[in-house]
Amino acid sequence: MSQNLKRLVKAGVSIWLDDISRERLRSGNLAVLMRERQVTGVTSNPTIFAAALSKGDAYRDQIRDLAVRGIGPEEAARAITTYDIRWAADVLRPVYDATQGIDGRVSIEVDPRLARNPEATIAEARMLWWTIDRPNLLIKIPATQEGLSAITQAISEGISVNVTLIFSLERYRQVIDAWMTGLERAAAAGYNLAAIDSVASFFVSRVDTEIDRRLEQIGTPEALELRGKAAVANARLAYHAFEEAMNSPRWQALRAAGARPQRPLWASTGVKNPAYPDTLYVEQLVTAGVVNTMPEKTLEAVASHGKISGDTIRPFYQHAWDVMASLKEAGIDYDDVVRVLEEEGVAKFEASWTELLETIEAELRKAA
Repeated sequence: MSQNLKRLVKAGVSIWLDDISRERLRSGNLAVLMRERQVTGVTSNPTIFAAALSKGDAYRDQIRDLAVRGIGPEEAARAITTYDIRWAADVLRPVYDATQGIDGRVSIEVDPRLARNPEATIAEARMLWWTIDRPNLLIKIPATQEGLSAITQAISEGISVNVTLIFSLERYRQVIDAWMTGLERAAAAGYNLAAIDSVASFFVSRVDTEIDRRLEQIGTPEALELRGKAAVANARLAYHAFEEAMNSPRWQALRAAGARPQRPLWASTGVKNPAYPDTLYVEQLVTAGVVNTMPEKTLEAVASHGKISGDTIRPFYQHAWDVMASLKEAGIDYDDVVRVLEEEGVAKFEASWTELLETIEAELRKAA
């Protein structure tokens, strides 16, 4: 077992795997990662499912049965993905029980084409919650402006939520408000708040990708010196916002009623620029009470040569503010950056979902 990963967990970071596939479940690989790599949760998204469907024959029998029944690609997609999520939830259930529901979680996303439609989003969230029917499930709802009301509604109905595609600090504060409002409504409706879980998925590497591109266009020595610094600074300030929320009288009242914190989750932590250390977004975002969801490549990099040296968030708030101020001075429009990233994020997941449907449709035709 990797000592680096043990140190990461000891520092208070929950390690979740940013991947799922029928083959990983069928082979027992997820259970191995739980045992040998400290993995205590799983996240999924349309891109991950599209990749899983394109490899091997693990889905062949189910697709054949769906084809025989005359099921269309959209309903087939839900049958296939919910099957995997239910299986993963069962594999992780011992972790969920051992941690009293803190970890052992599995996430599935609502249809990304609904990201701007709150009524359709909450309808799909309910369907996924009922269909999978596992207490350690999290429903992923994108943190678009329109998605905020769906987040509140889902939480108010006792549905545990992974709020995804968060890029901006302002939107993150809105997410916290939406979550707390949902808990307040759930309490008023008589739900057990301790049974409602939530994480807030703050995307990391994509921030550097977009801001680095703009810094290189500016091209001054001062601008180029800031490459690779924005994403970590942004995430650190998100944790600062989380701490502020946890110190508020509003949260203290919810905690007294049995609620659990909405943990920050670092998503998109695979390094996209090969010039940066492949463990960058793990080593620089360590503190107690957070989740880091990693692709397997990043997980193995940390296991092999990660350097975990205590809290790398809370002592560096001022440095993070300084980085953000320097970016503004260099000509980076932060509000435009996060707007572009949110729009691109929704579009990419929509494209992956379309690719998934097209793959399933082709396989159904072949099986028929």
